[in-house]
Amino acid sequence: MAQITAADVNKLRKTTGAGMMDCKVALQEADGNFEKAIEVIRKKGQAVANKRADREASEGVVLAKLNGDSTLGIMIVLNCETDFVAKNENFIGFARKILDKAIDSNPADLESLKKVLLDGKSIDETIIEQIGIIGEKVELSYFAKISAKQVIPYIHPGNKLATLAGFNKKTSEQVAKDIAMQIAAMSPIAVDKTDVAAEVIEKEKEIGREQAKREGKPENMLDKIAEGKLAKFFKESTLLNQEFTKDAKKSVRQYLQDSDKELTVTAFLRYSLNN
Repeated sequence: MAQITAADVNKLRKTTGAGMMDCKVALQEADGNFEKAIEVIRKKGQAVANKRADREASEGVVLAKLNGDSTLGIMIVLNCETDFVAKNENFIGFARKILDKAIDSNPADLESLKKVLLDGKSIDETIIEQIGIIGEKVELSYFAKISAKQVIPYIHPGNKLATLAGFNKKTSEQVAKDIAMQIAAMSPIAVDKTDVAAEVIEKEKEIGREQAKREGKPENMLDKIAEGKLAKFFKESTLLNQEFTKDAKKSVRQYLQDSDKELTVTAFLRYSLNN
């Protein structure tokens, strides 16, 4: 049996991120062979991953970041089982490393991101290792991106909610941040009325008609009442038509035009772990 030193254990810990005792046991199983010890830890991660595959990973972090010239924004969600782990700095740091790689590689979709190399292994493989280290199910469940002339991120304190907003031209950081926070607070479903899916519009009209019918309104008034309710829906649920949270006398569109007549939002993303 090879002699396992504290230096060996510490080196393996720094390489894998596993706990000191796990590293010592892995080195003992590998008879002191460093590469075999890494494999032992990886296999442990796979075993734990298999064991916890049916567990619900509903906690985690939502993070967003920009590329160097703020024309690309990427958002990811890394899930775990407990809030305790979600608040752990090592877990948050791991999520940030994944996000950094996403910014560097600009993958096409979630599955492509999982294949990107991180510390010499695919992100999928490093997640399995983390499962062995943490002892909880860990899952990279969401990836999305926005490209625009200017993109701004907002991450709400606690890392449970994040937004990205894209603009058709450069604007001030304050204006951009106000819009990103508006999206976080008011949860719009689309940028403008014309961006709302036809099936959503029809559903809202149907709801409006049914409500009016239950209230005893005349049959010949149902369509007109439904259109009025649809207009209210657009005002409450589409970003540019919403009341601006910092000044309810203005719509978001008016706020943007006060800054620049040509300024508008081209796209946005919003993700919350709480709903």
